Amino acid sequence: MKKRINIKDKLLGEDGRTSLIKKNVLASFFIKAWTALVQLLLVPLTLSCLGVYENGVWLTIGSVLLWIDNLDIGLGNGLRNKLAVYMARNDINKAREMVSSTLAMLVIIIIPSAILMIVGELFADNYQLLNVDPSKVPQLDIILLVTTILVCNTFVFKFLGNFYMGLQLPAVNNLLGCLGNTLILLGTFIVYKNGYHSMLLIALINTGAPLFIYLICYPITFMGKYKMLSPSLRFVTVSAIRELFSLGVKFFLLQIPAIILFFTSNILISHLFSPSMVTPYQIAHRYFTVTMTLFTIICVPYWTATTDAYERKDFSWIRKANKTLNKIMLLILVIIAVMTVFSDSVYHIWIQGKAYVPFSITLISAVYQFIILLSMRYSFVLNGIGALHLQLVFTIIASVIFLPLAVCVGKTTHDINDLLMVMCLVHLPGLIVNYIQYHKIVNGKATGIWIK
Repeated sequence: MKKRINIKDKLLGEDGRTSLIKKNVLASFFIKAWTALVQLLLVPLTLSCLGVYENGVWLTIGSVLLWIDNLDIGLGNGLRNKLAVYMARNDINKAREMVSSTLAMLVIIIIPSAILMIVGELFADNYQLLNVDPSKVPQLDIILLVTTILVCNTFVFKFLGNFYMGLQLPAVNNLLGCLGNTLILLGTFIVYKNGYHSMLLIALINTGAPLFIYLICYPITFMGKYKMLSPSLRFVTVSAIRELFSLGVKFFLLQIPAIILFFTSNILISHLFSPSMVTPYQIAHRYFTVTMTLFTIICVPYWTATTDAYERKDFSWIRKANKTLNKIMLLILVIIAVMTVFSDSVYHIWIQGKAYVPFSITLISAVYQFIILLSMRYSFVLNGIGALHLQLVFTIIASVIFLPLAVCVGKTTHDINDLLMVMCLVHLPGLIVNYIQYHKIVNGKATGIWIK
């Protein structure tokens, strides 16, 4: 009984909640700083191994593989919220049911999905679909097949990240990602030093390293400190699955259009222009992920902490957190502006002439990044509360508009800048609605559709 009380006390109240956020922000700062450095180092290193064209193809394949991560029907985020709720209530049995049922459902989902994807890849004309020259990338079919199998396995074990975030320990989730990225960097460096120029090797390293880390983490987690929450078939229940789905399906429906908006850009650029155009776009995108890193370090802990605060009706803490988040976004805006001004100098040092990034792509990428971060600043808290309806509606509208508009603009103007502008514009309505709904809920004025 003592153990349960200690867990509850750790998460209870404003002081404990804020203290836990501070500890995770501090730990995440060092972890994410290293991760950001690793990701920046990977860009020129991978370019040296593959070249601009093959690198563009690999980035496009990576975008395709990212779709697999979102096949969980929102179970991961459902676990994150429900685990936080039951830990706040000190109900360890229900918390274990959530963990066990999530893992069981992920396995059930991924097996038929993997079979369908593999069969599709075996019979599809992958070269035509991705607009790839067979003479430049002779092993495309094998690369797609092997990486799909590895990513499907990672799909199951990646729930560990949501598990730790549900315990208000996002720093551990960040550490898992950091270790995976570090292993990727090490593997890529070995490939580079040995003079190999194989996309297959790069693909194996990028998809195999994260899986390796999760496979090590699983027994450490559930045979150690969190043994009382370890997955078991005895704790897989229909009621838990129903609970996870009732919330998780909203996250899933929210993810589908978000995938279209966030992860089809590489595919569109490759198909409408050339795989070689994916590289400068992704360099600019990766450049501004520094601000995404800073944002997630500070803001991700507020998601689960808000769930805990909302469950306890602690609105004073939520309003106090709002003031802190406003200051953070102002700082991020300044950082993005400075990064944009000095981008050419940074590219020169970073990429060393291996690829050229037009300033127009950098500028539009900067605007796009700030729009996304500002929208996420509100949606993180709304997600923690479970207010997903309006986000879903406006994200679906944005995705429905984006694809035909992007294709039309790309084929009409043949200018990648216009395509990137479309990406910025379709996100603005959702940002505005997130802002209004957030303030209505925080101020206790939300009614009807604004509270859903």
